[in-house]
Amino acid sequence: MHTVAVLSLKGGVGKTTVVLGLASAALRRGVRTLVVDLDPQCNATSALEPEETEASLFDVLENPTRSTLRAAIAPSAWGEEIDVLVGTEDGEAHNNHDPGVKQLHRLSDALAKVNGVLSEDELPYQVVLLDCPPSLGRLTRSALVAADRALLVTEPTIFAVSGVQRAFEAVQNEREHTNPELQPLGVVVNRVRPRSHEHQFRINELRDIFGPLVMPVSLPDRLAVQQAQGACTPIHQWGTPGAREVALAFNLLLARVLRSARSRRKEQDLEEFEESEADL
Repeated sequence: MHTVAVLSLKGGVGKTTVVLGLASAALRRGVRTLVVDLDPQCNATSALEPEETEASLFDVLENPTRSTLRAAIAPSAWGEEIDVLVGTEDGEAHNNHDPGVKQLHRLSDALAKVNGVLSEDELPYQVVLLDCPPSLGRLTRSALVAADRALLVTEPTIFAVSGVQRAFEAVQNEREHTNPELQPLGVVVNRVRPRSHEHQFRINELRDIFGPLVMPVSLPDRLAVQQAQGACTPIHQWGTPGAREVALAFNLLLARVLRSARSRRKEQDLEEFEESEADL
């Protein structure tokens, strides 16, 4: 199971759009995926229209047991490959800015058990997408503690570039202090207009700052994204030329996520081999 935190420390840049686009690409490819809605605005939960649950993310962070986790996860309306650990406005109560170590690890403790709550006829999750709020409180930090990779989202604007710089610093800080396995997956630029000189200037600025971490694929600014979200429909099923263009970008982005998962497994296999050799 490969866990990816999707974040920025500026609101409105499209973190949930990226999570939903990746979920749509995963659905098309048949990749079993769990979306964890950490944002108290709960936009991912609303768009995915899961079945009613007896618990939510709030309860999981209060008590990360198997029974609570099972009660907080529901199938989405998109298809059987996509489930949701549903968000709630009450989640804001967990978003304090000075959490203890145990609080920071409750989400990772819960996700470690997540495939164990599935029934025998259900396939295990291959990818977990963590939709983070645009602030560096407990919710976002919990995601970084639980994640294998961090995908940073930005727009090609001056304030969004500043926000993604702060997010990168947050990733590095959690990697240093709480989660040494965490790696930045990359920076994806959202809502790009190719003919905008300002957008091209900001993309070049991002490449100067982050180098190869800036994804070679960017997400074009297309009305189809808002239309599909408003209809609670995967972008791959919207069917307009703009939707097909965006869907192709998300296919490439998902491929990057899956490659990083394979790379991580190879690293783990190598570490296990080296440990076994050292024991001989």
